[in-house]
Amino acid sequence: MKRIVLICLAIFMAAVLTACQGDTGGTTEAEGASGYPESNITIVAPSGAGGGWDLTARAIAKVMSETGLVEKPITVENRAGGGGAVFMAEYATKEAENDYMLMAKSPPIIINNLKAEGNSPYGYKDTTPLAQLTRDYGAIVVKADSKFNTLTDLLDAIKADPTSITMAGGSAPGSMDHLVGILPAYGYGIDPKIVKYVSYDGGGEAIAALLGGNADAIATDASAIGEYVKSGDVKVLAVSSTERLSGELEEVPTFQELGIDAEFTIWRGLFGPKDMSEEAVNYWTAKLSELAESEEWTAELERNGWQNEYKNAEEFTKFLEEQETVVSELLEALDMHK
Repeated sequence: MKRIVLICLAIFMAAVLTACQGDTGGTTEAEGASGYPESNITIVAPSGAGGGWDLTARAIAKVMSETGLVEKPITVENRAGGGGAVFMAEYATKEAENDYMLMAKSPPIIINNLKAEGNSPYGYKDTTPLAQLTRDYGAIVVKADSKFNTLTDLLDAIKADPTSITMAGGSAPGSMDHLVGILPAYGYGIDPKIVKYVSYDGGGEAIAALLGGNADAIATDASAIGEYVKSGDVKVLAVSSTERLSGELEEVPTFQELGIDAEFTIWRGLFGPKDMSEEAVNYWTAKLSELAESEEWTAELERNGWQNEYKNAEEFTKFLEEQETVVSELLEALDMHK
């Protein structure tokens, strides 16, 4: 079983790490012929403040507004609940034709739709994928004064008494943070089903739980934890990248460095509603292509510790189709598929 999971994961990560660059030509003319947008735009982060979706949505809004790429005001709205599943249900039904509401999302749009526990009946096929914009990684984090100084220290404690260690994350059981947290445990020979995991609505709440003593460790986005490392509030035990990261996390080892054959890449993108108009799709295809090529966006990526990973709407949709197959295999191997 372990061999199957690691093979599936390797395929999964190979697909995620493949950068597809493409031309979005033909959109400028369509944009010029359209009156869209005629009113303000909302980008929803379906989580609390401080997590990856929130940071991504705010970065997009900031650069779009400050560069004048989008002249209409852009508001970021946090809609927490069910690790993103609550808003996903609303977005797929009540907001299916709302051209003025976009959503920042990542692998849980696929994972939540396929997993058994707390799954969502809605997935990426109930949206209009617009673009993938970034690539990030997972991190296993403890408080600065934690007795755990290495990932193996933590895993040994879980192996000795799984009920004594609480792992937390900003997504529901079986979703992204949970997978980041249990994959190294699985690679270390621990049954992932015995790892005690508590979910919160967003990375910000998970970090607050850690700092408040309500969790022994959290699995979260590497890009979201740098400021807490810098302030001395936490220490990062390991990251899920294939190579060491830069900046505040440059001294943190990878899972693989520690002899744990596991890795996890977190892509993030922007989605429109399922029945988005052609005018709106063309508009955002053009604008997001311009965003990805701008110096201001490059600076924002560096500031947040993200990797640039742009795919246009067509490429992103094809990528999501491939990911659905691979994630399904991964969840089945972990006995988490619905």
